[in-house]
Amino acid sequence: MAVKKYKPTSPGRRISSVQDFSDVTKAKPEKKLTVIKKKKAGRGATGRITVRHKGGGTKRFIRVVDWQRQKYDVPARVESIEYDPNRGARIALLIYEDGAKKYMLAPVDLKIGDKVISSKKLHEIKAGNRYPLEIIPLGMPVYNIELTPGKGGQIVRGAGSSAVIMAMEGKYAQLKMPSGEIRLFPKDCMATIGQVSNPDWRLIRWGKAGRIRHKGVRPTVRGKVMNPVDHPHGGGEGASPIGLKHPKTPWGKPALGVKTRRKKASDKLILKRRASKKRKR
Repeated sequence: MAVKKYKPTSPGRRISSVQDFSDVTKAKPEKKLTVIKKKKAGRGATGRITVRHKGGGTKRFIRVVDWQRQKYDVPARVESIEYDPNRGARIALLIYEDGAKKYMLAPVDLKIGDKVISSKKLHEIKAGNRYPLEIIPLGMPVYNIELTPGKGGQIVRGAGSSAVIMAMEGKYAQLKMPSGEIRLFPKDCMATIGQVSNPDWRLIRWGKAGRIRHKGVRPTVRGKVMNPVDHPHGGGEGASPIGLKHPKTPWGKPALGVKTRRKKASDKLILKRRASKKRKR
């Protein structure tokens, strides 16, 4: 995919860019593999807003992607490369030899007519093939990786991302994540060879607030311009500072650059943390 710019006919158009859909080969999705996406507007089970700044947005249909690909040793042919409004990456429609149709997360350079396979035995080192980590060669980029064997791919699914297999030690495979973190995975976890498609997604400039509203993101209001009853930073006269020792969330918890991870069971699987970001002033 390339990033496309238009003639600057307006201030918003001047600085914005869009993705080029030349790699998409089918306009409408497979009807049996779509489900309507219900809008929850950032609310939890009790109806309270648990994630702020969500609401509205364009109507979407969820493409039912097969994260597990458990039709082992059955070759599948790539029927089409399709756009998915719920992610930056492209998805591929697979037709198996027994006639079943499934969606998979497409890797870079996957084309119509290509054959892919999922297996517990090594067949061919090819982008789109899915194997256990223990039989994939070291140094190979992989994506859509399982955290628990048999649960389906859960991480490294963003557009353009991939992890690299560094080593095999006992029951675990050592992978370098896109963030730079190095962590251990059970070596019988499945992963797909290659890099997630559409790596230019991160280069898009949205240009104006309206395009973000179409994505379901509502305006973000600074705490310091609120009233004291609404936010710990609120109150004061004019453009006052936050008036506290450190920034806080609306619920009084430390914010902006504070590490929130607290003694998780998976800590023992992390060999090297990702590089910490310096707080912007």
